[in-house]
Amino acid sequence: MITDLHAHFAAGGKAINGWCAIPSPVTAEIMGRQAFDLMTVDLQHGLIDYQMALTLCQVLQGLPAPVLARVPWNEPGIVMKCLDAGFSGVICPMINTAEEARRLVTFSRYAPLGSRSFGPTRANMVHGAGYAKTANAKALVLAMIETREALANLDEILAVEGIDGVYVGPSDLGLSLGHEPTLEPSAPEVLLAISHIAARTKAAGRIAGVHTGSAAMIRAMLAQGFDFASLLTDVRIFANAVASQLAAVRQTTAEAIKGY
Repeated sequence: MITDLHAHFAAGGKAINGWCAIPSPVTAEIMGRQAFDLMTVDLQHGLIDYQMALTLCQVLQGLPAPVLARVPWNEPGIVMKCLDAGFSGVICPMINTAEEARRLVTFSRYAPLGSRSFGPTRANMVHGAGYAKTANAKALVLAMIETREALANLDEILAVEGIDGVYVGPSDLGLSLGHEPTLEPSAPEVLLAISHIAARTKAAGRIAGVHTGSAAMIRAMLAQGFDFASLLTDVRIFANAVASQLAAVRQTTAEAIKGY
């Protein structure tokens, strides 16, 4: 069980992240019981609003894995509300410049580093009464690198105080570079960009995460230097499992009819 994400990654630990996009406490609990090292609730492309995100956070925090929130945008209200809800950190999409990274830090950190408003309604219960003193050090703040512009500004983004690391979105990154959006990129330009992000992030002493479309890609990304990688989403895993089982049934049925 990972109790401190910063310490875990600083010690060279790796992690596999589970991803919740379905607005259901039942599917979230199923995902959470599969022994992922950490979990993320997706308020951006997931079908999840804030109230459901809070519910999923409560469900998942009863299980042994830290829980992050991918917020829908770099906007102060939702960033602060997710942290107040008790999430262990935030992943923020489309951070393209150092200035945007600084704004994310402002929303995520208490003074003097940022200007996060104080009111950790549930976070106090989850993380303890001393939350105000420890939140800046413990909350994980990750900027998503997923555009050509972000690639060009990567070193400046990584240099922003209060940014713990970056998270790669291969689909948007591929799209921005002129390729098909996919969680399993094969275009050399996209693969080179992902490798570059890992190398520069580790050189800066920051945490590097990436979304993936398969177990094989997770192995490759962790070997490449990423600290953690996400396996698909609950939606994709469920759809793949149903499609696989149905295909097997149809094949078995067809073979039975032929042999009759």
